[in-house]
Amino acid sequence: QKTIAKIATCLELRSAALQSNQSQDEFKLEDLKKLEPILKNILTYNKEFPFDVQPVPLRKILAPGEEEHLEFEEDDEEGGARAGSPDSFPARVPGTLLPRLPSEPGMTLLTINIEKIGLKDAGQCIDPYITVSVKDLNGIDLTPVQDTPVALRKEDTYVHFNVDIEIQKHIERLTKGAAIFFEFKHYKPKKRFTSTKCFAFMEMDEIKPGAIVIELYKKPTDFKRKKLQLLTKKPLYLHLHQTLHKE
Repeated sequence: QKTIAKIATCLELRSAALQSNQSQDEFKLEDLKKLEPILKNILTYNKEFPFDVQPVPLRKILAPGEEEHLEFEEDDEEGGARAGSPDSFPARVPGTLLPRLPSEPGMTLLTINIEKIGLKDAGQCIDPYITVSVKDLNGIDLTPVQDTPVALRKEDTYVHFNVDIEIQKHIERLTKGAAIFFEFKHYKPKKRFTSTKCFAFMEMDEIKPGAIVIELYKKPTDFKRKKLQLLTKKPLYLHLHQTLHKE
């Protein structure tokens, strides 16, 4: 199992190399060919694995805020103020969507369909997914955090999801100034952890039935919305569709 998991990592590295324009540190075809005898003798193979890679199942799935902290230590990038969120709710792994809450008379529930996100390097993102959270003005979770499954497909400058998110609180019970955050995450083979690429958010006055496009901001995710920087000057957005359910 460990060997198969390492082979899976190598295949991901090769996939990333094929989609990259940079030639250094690539996982080459010659490297991939070294895996052939291992695959042929998978049940009896007991030698040392030819590459120092981390098995796919052992990837770090980090809590909100942790991946930005790690990444900034390595990349020395600059961005908005990092506002971590306390562990009010248990951490979740990709593909942890929750069902719609029971309806209540006079109360409104919100379903958000995440259609697609526009990114200039959409095709290069490995295992992309979106973390959805509802935060108050201090960046505190008001509902459990949910992660979409990995994206359906990548096409041109879009990553397509077409997935419904059920907001886990009636709209009338959300505190004033709350916002719904969408963090776009993808796996980085070289660093071997899942990283936030950008984020978007929707405020309470934007909750209305129908389609909406919202702007993308540079990481790290600024849950307090104090120092926001647009990801790019290009017209790239997160495309959503809202449905309100009221008894």
